[in-house]
Amino acid sequence: MLVITDTPTLADYCNALRGVDFVTVDTEFVRDATYWPKLCLVQLAGPEEPAIVDPLAPGLDLAPLLELFADESLLKVFHAARQDLEIFFHLTGRLPAPVFDTQVAAMVCGFGDQASYEKLAGALANARIDKSARFADWSRRPLGRRELDYAVSDVTHLRTVYAKLRARLQRNGRADWLREEMATLTDPATYDLAPENAWKRLKSRSRDRRYLAALKALAAWREREAQRRDVPRNRVIRDEQLYDIAAQLPATPEALGRTRGLNAEIAKGRIGREIITEMEAVLALPKEALPEPPAVETGDPPQALMELLKVLLKHKCEQHDIAQKLLANTSDLEQIALDDEAEVPALAGWRRKIFGEDALALKRGELALAADGSRVKLVRIDG
Repeated sequence: MLVITDTPTLADYCNALRGVDFVTVDTEFVRDATYWPKLCLVQLAGPEEPAIVDPLAPGLDLAPLLELFADESLLKVFHAARQDLEIFFHLTGRLPAPVFDTQVAAMVCGFGDQASYEKLAGALANARIDKSARFADWSRRPLGRRELDYAVSDVTHLRTVYAKLRARLQRNGRADWLREEMATLTDPATYDLAPENAWKRLKSRSRDRRYLAALKALAAWREREAQRRDVPRNRVIRDEQLYDIAAQLPATPEALGRTRGLNAEIAKGRIGREIITEMEAVLALPKEALPEPPAVETGDPPQALMELLKVLLKHKCEQHDIAQKLLANTSDLEQIALDDEAEVPALAGWRRKIFGEDALALKRGELALAADGSRVKLVRIDG
């Protein structure tokens, strides 16, 4: 097993991969106590010898690896790529491209929702993965043989998994489906951690515009603080505390100290002063500068229609041998039931062709569901 701990060896290995069709990639990282993931290992496998790169090795420069990932003539194959891609986006400000995600490809090819690497390795590569090292502390050095064997197995069997999934996609004509999914996965906006957008992750049904302005300001402040200190955002202040501060709009340390989970010492310190400054700015905002509340929901969708849409969805997934989660979720169905122009994935691209159009036809009474023995069949209804 090649474990790379110096830059010249990394450069030689990456140069040897130039010109191959694809390389399989995986990472090991820790994130329990940090905002940004701490990269601990990068595993690579081309057609020949796999390698493990140790980013924590003293003096190792990852530049040759990052240059390889920027080479658009080389396909980078991951399994469940999102967190891996986030790491490289944070390191360089750009994403590896092009990318093939075997978990998404497996969903397109009928392996169910979010098929695990272990499942695919067993089904497609006839391999058994020893998961005993799965929760190892990857930041610890030295790593034992058990941990290294586990890490490298994540890219060796992935070569076979990729080859067989690619062949299936070519046979079933669904390569374009996967390309649509990869476009989203490799869109930099997917990894946008801009503080001003942090409030969108919070759940609030309030329609009070000044409360929403306070929540937006507090979430942005917390995100900046978490990024600056490199700690999880809830280590700075918890969501419940944000909600309470936004509702109270405290203007003094004493008032802030009476909000949920904040004591007088914190309220009078740097954090307290910064929060009060944010609240003062919110209180000074003119009405026209306050954020608009979310659109009012038009009510619950008819339950009978929802049940029909669920049956149609299940039928389509069985018919096309595709994971249900990839095609549509309950929220999609609810929005389709309420709005023919709902902005949901199920009404766009390949999903619309195999499900969305028939979902709208069912809603309009142009399509019926009928039993055909133990199966469901669709019956077109002429106007």
